[in-house]
Amino acid sequence: MYKLLQELLLLVEEYEKEVRPKTEDVDLFIQWTYTRNQSEEHATLPEPEWLGKSKGRTAESAINTSLFHLYRYARLHAKAAIEGSDFATPDELIYLINLKALGEMTKTALIRLNVHEKSAGIQIINRLITNGLVKQDTGDQDKRNKIISITEKGVQAVENSMARFRKASIDVTGNINQQEKLELIRILAKLEDYHLENSKNLLV
Repeated sequence: MYKLLQELLLLVEEYEKEVRPKTEDVDLFIQWTYTRNQSEEHATLPEPEWLGKSKGRTAESAINTSLFHLYRYARLHAKAAIEGSDFATPDELIYLINLKALGEMTKTALIRLNVHEKSAGIQIINRLITNGLVKQDTGDQDKRNKIISITEKGVQAVENSMARFRKASIDVTGNINQQEKLELIRILAKLEDYHLENSKNLLV
């Protein structure tokens, strides 16, 4: 085990030089080693091919197109999952899932959470109110604020649809393995955080 300990000490030394940690947190060290190994592994992978690359099409263009296509595939699976349910669109179910998980919130907060423009979000909320799946109350602090919360009927509608919606989520992730899913979550979260910070003026 001495060789292993020597390698571990060298790794700790590299970690201290690169990260300069303020605390001796083992979890942070483990996360650093994981990220380091992933970076080394990716460095050895050949550059991927994409449609139009040889004619000058950029990686950014290929990523943007793939995200659009994946969004459309996800919508197809989601539409199939709500067929015969209380929902006219997948967005209605997603709004309810958020309310069930996070609790009541203002209309504006709910619309922003789902990355919708105000007009589209209001239409979705109004349909849910009309169908008795959510209710609307006036805020205590500001009477102009409308607080949206899920009703018992809404909770039941979510529970009736979740099995099929979970299957749709599994279908969307397709043939990537568990490790690839975790790596994809990390990359998408980084990209989504960027847009959340830089696209505020484009939303409500």
